[in-house]
Amino acid sequence: MSSHELWRATNTTAGPATVRLVQGPDGLTITGWGPGAAAAVEQAPELVGLHDTDRHFSPRHPLVAALARRHDGLRVGRSANVVESLLPAVCEQKVTSIEAHRTYSRLVRALGTLAPGPAGLVVPPDAATLARTPSWIFHRAGLERRRAEALVGACLRAPRLEECLAMSCADAQDRLRAFPGIGPWTAAEVAGTALGDPDAVPVGDFHLPNTVSWALAREPRADDRRMLELLEPYAGHRRRVLRLLAVGAGHAPRWGPRLSPADISQH
Repeated sequence: MSSHELWRATNTTAGPATVRLVQGPDGLTITGWGPGAAAAVEQAPELVGLHDTDRHFSPRHPLVAALARRHDGLRVGRSANVVESLLPAVCEQKVTSIEAHRTYSRLVRALGTLAPGPAGLVVPPDAATLARTPSWIFHRAGLERRRAEALVGACLRAPRLEECLAMSCADAQDRLRAFPGIGPWTAAEVAGTALGDPDAVPVGDFHLPNTVSWALAREPRADDRRMLELLEPYAGHRRRVLRLLAVGAGHAPRWGPRLSPADISQH
């Protein structure tokens, strides 16, 4: 697989699908496999952000301006699949990235299905599968009861989740936060990924305020209030700024020992 090539397995309303996207000199070539191939191919331009626009985005800070020039064309994509965005977001709640990626990978392998096409990918579990999954499978994957119940409860009302796709980003986040166990951080993560919200800021993140304050004010530590204050000039495009900082700003200084990832599946 080249750096200009992307494969993705996903669920659509017509069934599972695999899509291959290749960026070439003549544009984007999209190929699909499976019952949901047509739907996945139709949605792929939004996935890579061709719907996105940075109109009215004015990078005032020198670092943001430099990153915007260096990464010209960076876009906020829209997956248009709320459940597939919710699963990794719930896995990431209150744990390290290592723990979250491990749990997500285990759940996809345990509950997903082999994707159509030649890539050998696995389609993530759909809402119906997650809703009927017993608690011990979540525990074995590393997802404790609180997060598992939040995920199952939301998937039991999956149509209400997917209605978010037809809402404004603000209304969609309100709808998401109405589900038990889905707070501002998770709602913003889902809105950013599934809806392509260019302004979604995941308040409550452990590292993000420090990253923003270090990049924009050379302050090594900050809270959510300070982060939002620094991002306020970019209202409407705050997620765009966060993406630029993620690809080019580096991390704030780390002074303490790193948190050792836990694995509850062994207990």
